[in-house]
Amino acid sequence: MLLENHPYPQDGRVRREARSLARAGYRVTVVSPASQGQPKAEIVDGVQVYRYPAPKERDGFIGYLLEYGYSMAATAAITLYVFLRRGFDVIHAHNPPDTFVLIAGWFKLLGKRFVFDHHDLSPEMYDAVFAGRAKPVVRRALLMFEKLTFRLADHVISTNESYREIAIRRGGVPALSVTVVRNGPDTDRVRPVDPDTGLRARAEFIFGYVGVMGFQDGVDYLIRALGHLVTEFGRTDFLCVIIGQGAAVPSLQALTSELGLDEHVWFTGRVSDEELLSYLSAADICVDPDPSNPFNDRSTMIKMTEYMAMAKPIVAFDLPEHRYTAGDAASYAAANDELDFARRLEELMSDPDRREAMGKSGRQRVESELAWPFQERRLLETYGRLLPLGER
Repeated sequence: MLLENHPYPQDGRVRREARSLARAGYRVTVVSPASQGQPKAEIVDGVQVYRYPAPKERDGFIGYLLEYGYSMAATAAITLYVFLRRGFDVIHAHNPPDTFVLIAGWFKLLGKRFVFDHHDLSPEMYDAVFAGRAKPVVRRALLMFEKLTFRLADHVISTNESYREIAIRRGGVPALSVTVVRNGPDTDRVRPVDPDTGLRARAEFIFGYVGVMGFQDGVDYLIRALGHLVTEFGRTDFLCVIIGQGAAVPSLQALTSELGLDEHVWFTGRVSDEELLSYLSAADICVDPDPSNPFNDRSTMIKMTEYMAMAKPIVAFDLPEHRYTAGDAASYAAANDELDFARRLEELMSDPDRREAMGKSGRQRVESELAWPFQERRLLETYGRLLPLGER
């Protein structure tokens, strides 16, 4: 398995897939960047992991080229080492970047199968990240790599039906060669725990956000909505806990100070899994401010399913995949309307019975349809067809 965007096992989707395949009898190796303090090689829950030093996070187009160029070279070298030392039958690439196809293509020439795990729509994500600054030549290059990936893949794993449609319609992949494996949470790990008492004491209402904070992730919409909550609705009895890190954090902190919200917003930075669960357990309402655009409209946000697994009511913008995922567990603000987002927050603050009902609805949907065991079944069925038992 090739992974660039996150270290392993921190990437929840890749961790769940690798563990499931290892438990099913496959020998699984993951190549990923290392987070601070992680060894270059180790076995994690039956999965062999090889890591390279993570590239420095950079902004701008040149920065991305340097980051991905270095990561590609490191991944290719380790993959060749794994091939010579351990061997493998399937190369399973998690995008971004779609340039992993340049590594997979060589091994296809040696008879290896290629599985493309489609996490993100790279062309649409580029447009979202570089809004107003996107270069047509770059977008064409991203579409070219996406098309090449779809063409060479023996099977495509999509995170939702919108991505499956893209693979079939834009990528020309036969429908039988695309399987939807959603980002189902592990309910044994993501579950309500004892809430953090110190956090609960800081305000009457706690809002919770968790996720990477890039410039495309919409946390600036959330900050401005909180400003409306104070100025338009007169609510000052809340604290919004923002958990995670990313390139946009300094600008988000500056915006928070500019709007006079420092006492209402707490940027925690990276926290442990135990702290994450205790903070979210203390939250009255969880938020997903991803704005409407061609990328977000088709994408399923992992934080939505995790909020649902925590039995929390959600406020989010009205995006197609948000509605499919959360159903009645969320209150939907008009797309990109920060004032309406604030209004939805204020409505839920004033309605504890509705908050409880929404939380229960989300947890029930996770337990009955979205949880990882339901998705694991599809993953193992796909591998059973791709690599029958006698070939493992």
